Amino acid sequence: MEWPLLKRLPPRAEANSSTILDRFLDFAASKNLELYPAQEEAILALLDGKNVILNTPTGSGKSMVALALHFESLALGRRSFYTCPIKALVNEKFRDLCQYFGPDQVGMITGDGSVNAGATIICCTAEILSNLALREGKDARVDDVVMDEFHYYSDKQRGVAWQVPLLALPQARFLLMSATLGDVQFFADAMTNLNGRATEVVRSTDRPVPLDFEYRETPLHETIADLVSKGLAPIYLVNFSQREAAEEAQNLLSVDFSSKEDKKKINEALEGQTFKSPYGKEMQKLLRHGIGLHHAGLLPRYRVLVEKLAQQGLLKVISGTDTLGVGVNVPIRTVLFTKLSKYDGEKSGVLGVREFHQISGRAGRRGFDIRGTVVAQAPEHIIDNLKQKAKEAAGAKKKPAKSAPPKFVMWTKDTFEKLIRSQPEPLVSRFQITHGMLLSVLSRPQKGFHALKELVQSSHGPKSSKRQLRKNAFELFRSLFDRKIVEYSWSAESRYPGLRIPAGLQEDFSLNQTLSLYLVDTLALLDAQSPTYALDALTLVESILESPDLILRKQLDALKTIKMQEMKAAGIEFDERIAELEKLEHPKPNREFIYETFNTFREAHPWVGQENIRPKSIAREMFENYHSFADYIREYDLHRVEGLLLRYLSEAYKVLEQTIPDQAKNEELREMGVYFANMVRGVDSSLLEDWEKMRNGNVIAALRGEEVEPAKPKPRSEAELVRLVRNAVHSFIKALASRDLDAAMAMIQPGWSRDDVEKKMIEYHKERARLRTDPVARHPQHTHITKGAGTWQVVQVLVDPEDHNDWAAVFRVEVSQDPELAPLLFLESIGTIG
Repeated sequence: MEWPLLKRLPPRAEANSSTILDRFLDFAASKNLELYPAQEEAILALLDGKNVILNTPTGSGKSMVALALHFESLALGRRSFYTCPIKALVNEKFRDLCQYFGPDQVGMITGDGSVNAGATIICCTAEILSNLALREGKDARVDDVVMDEFHYYSDKQRGVAWQVPLLALPQARFLLMSATLGDVQFFADAMTNLNGRATEVVRSTDRPVPLDFEYRETPLHETIADLVSKGLAPIYLVNFSQREAAEEAQNLLSVDFSSKEDKKKINEALEGQTFKSPYGKEMQKLLRHGIGLHHAGLLPRYRVLVEKLAQQGLLKVISGTDTLGVGVNVPIRTVLFTKLSKYDGEKSGVLGVREFHQISGRAGRRGFDIRGTVVAQAPEHIIDNLKQKAKEAAGAKKKPAKSAPPKFVMWTKDTFEKLIRSQPEPLVSRFQITHGMLLSVLSRPQKGFHALKELVQSSHGPKSSKRQLRKNAFELFRSLFDRKIVEYSWSAESRYPGLRIPAGLQEDFSLNQTLSLYLVDTLALLDAQSPTYALDALTLVESILESPDLILRKQLDALKTIKMQEMKAAGIEFDERIAELEKLEHPKPNREFIYETFNTFREAHPWVGQENIRPKSIAREMFENYHSFADYIREYDLHRVEGLLLRYLSEAYKVLEQTIPDQAKNEELREMGVYFANMVRGVDSSLLEDWEKMRNGNVIAALRGEEVEPAKPKPRSEAELVRLVRNAVHSFIKALASRDLDAAMAMIQPGWSRDDVEKKMIEYHKERARLRTDPVARHPQHTHITKGAGTWQVVQVLVDPEDHNDWAAVFRVEVSQDPELAPLLFLESIGTIG
C-alpha cells in the first residue's frame, strides 16, 4: 500500500524548503485542495524555520498546516510531535497520520500505553509531552511540536502541561493552534526567547463555512422542531449541567424527529452493541429515537457510540454539555445554546467569550454545509411571558400570572450579540510546582537542580509568583528527601549529584495526587496487623481524591431518610428531627484520625496551602459490602452519572496500585486492586481496550492490513490467580447474601439450576439469619483452596451472624495463566461442612 505523503518525500540530499513545498503542494492538488491564504502564510513561515501561532476559525484547515510541518520535519530527518487535550482526539489524529505517512513512521503515546513510541512522528496528549520535557529537557528527541487546541493553556487543572514544553524544550520549533487565542504577543516573544527562532502570528476570521446567528424567543421544543424542518440538523443542544442534558434528551422523546428509514439505519448500526449497565436501557431508547446524549457522566463507551452514530449522520439532535467544544470530529450543523450563563463550581455568570466561540465553532460541516447556524434561547421566563401575552392578545379570558425571573444570572439579546463580536479573553498562566514535577526534573542524569531552577525562573507568571514557586519547590523537595522517596545518586562522570527512586518502590510509583505525600506518610501510622488495615488504607486513598459531590449527596440523602424514619418512630418532634438531620454528613470512616493527622501534616508542610483533605467512603463501602457496580448505581440512583462513579473507581485503583508503596501492601490490599480492576473492566472495557490493542500490536496490524498473531501478555503469577479466584468466589457469595440469585447464577458455569440454588438457600436460612457480608468473610481462614494443574478446588465457608459457620459452598475452578481468560466457577455443592 502507498502512503500519499511518504511517497512524496524528497531524497534527503534534495530536501530544502523549495522542494518540500513543491512536493506538499503536489499532494494538496492530488486531493483537490486549494490552500486558503492563512494556510499558505503559516506553511511558508514554517518552511522558513519559524515558530508559528495559527489563530483561525474551526474548520479553516489548521490540520493541513500541521500536516505540512510533519512532512517537512520527516523530510529533514527531524522528529515531530502532535499534542492535544484528549485521548480520543490523539487516537483520531494517529490514524489520520498513519494514512498519510504509513504506520511505520507514526507512533502514539497516551496514559494507557504506546504504539511505535520510537517513531519519527508521535501523537500524544499534552501531559505526555510535558512529562518528556520535564524528564529530558533539551536532551529529548523533540525537534518540532504541534500544540493543537492551545487555549487549554488557561485550563485550571491542566494548563501547566501546555506551558512546560514552552519552558523546557529549547531545541524545538513550535506550531501553536487554536480558534480562540486572544492576544498572543507574549507567546510569540516567549518562543523566540526560548529557541532563538522568529515567530510568525497568523490570524484570520474567515470561515470556510460562515455562521448565521439567531436569538430565539420560542419554547425550546418549538425551536428544535423549526430547525429540523428547515434542514438545519444535526443539532447540538448545549446544556451546562449533566442533569439538564439528560432531562432535555428525555423530553425530546415526545417528538418524532427521525423517519422510519432513519430508525432502521440506527437499528442496523446498533447491532452487536451492548447496553448492560443500569442506564443502558434509557440510552438505547434515546439512540433508537435518533437522539444522542453526550456528557462526562456517561460511560465512555456510550459517549463513543454517540460520536460514531453522529459521524454517520444518524442522529438529528444531540443533547449534551460543552464536552464537544473540543474533541473528535462530530459533524454538527447547528449549535443551540439553552442558556448563555452557567455555574462554574464557584459562582454563576455569563459564558466567557472563549467558551462561547469554542462551542459555536463546532457549527457547520466543511464539505457538507454552505453555512452553519448558532442559536441562543432567551431565558425561559421571557419566553413564557411572551407566550402569555400572545394568548391575551388572542382573547384569552383568564389572565395568567407572569413568570418571575429566575435567580441565576440573566442574559439578553444584547449579551448574545456582544459575545459574537468580542475577542477571547487573554490566556492565563497556570504554572505550579508539584511532587510529580519534582520527581521528573530531579531524576535527570545531570544537573536536575539547575534545570528545576531554570524551569521556575522561565515560567510565565510574574516575578512575585516565581519567588513563591522557588520556596514551594524547596519545601516539596525536602518533604520527598526526608521520607527517602528520592535519594542522591553519585556517578564518577559527573560533579553533580543525581536523584533516584530507592529500591522498594514500584517502578511506576507516582505522586500524581496533590496530597499523595500525606497518604504515604499516614500509611506508616496505621497498624499493619489490624484486621481493618487494608480498609483503613483504602480510606486514606479516598481522602486524597477529588470528591464526586453528586455521589456524596446521594449517600447523605440515604442517611437522612433512615435517620428521619428512626426519629419519627421514636416520636421526636418535627422541628427537632430537622435540626438533627442538619448535623449529618456523608460517611467518613476514621474521620477524627484523618483530620488530626492532616492538620499535623499541614503544619509541617506550608506548600499544602489551601488544599484540604476529603474523607469519604465510596470505594470502601463497595468493597466492604461487596457491591457490584450495578448494585451501587441502583442503591443510590446514580443511573445518569455512571461514568462519574466509574472514573472515581478508576482513580482509586490507580492510587492503590501506584502510590501505596509495594512494601506497605498486604494480601487484602492487593486483592482490592484485583477487585477494582475487574470492576472497571467489566463495566466498560473501552477504558482498557486501547491499552490492550497497543500492547498487543493490533493497531499497527490493522493499519497495515496484516493478520498477525498478537504478542502474548505476561502470564499471571500464582498469587494473582489466587486473588482472582477469591474475588470470583466472594462475588458469588455476596450475590447469595443479597438474595440476588440471577446475578449469582450469571457468575457460575452451567450445571446447577436457579431453583436448585434457591432451595439450598431456603434450607440455609431456616437455620441461619441472612449471610453476613463484612470484612471477616474475606479473611483467608474462610476460603480454602486446593491447587491442581489447571483445576483448583475452593471451599468457601458461609459466615453467619452467630459464627456457627458450619455451611460451605464448594467449587471446582478452571484457572489459566493467560491474562485474557477469567477463572471459570463450577458450583459442586452447598451444604453443611463435613
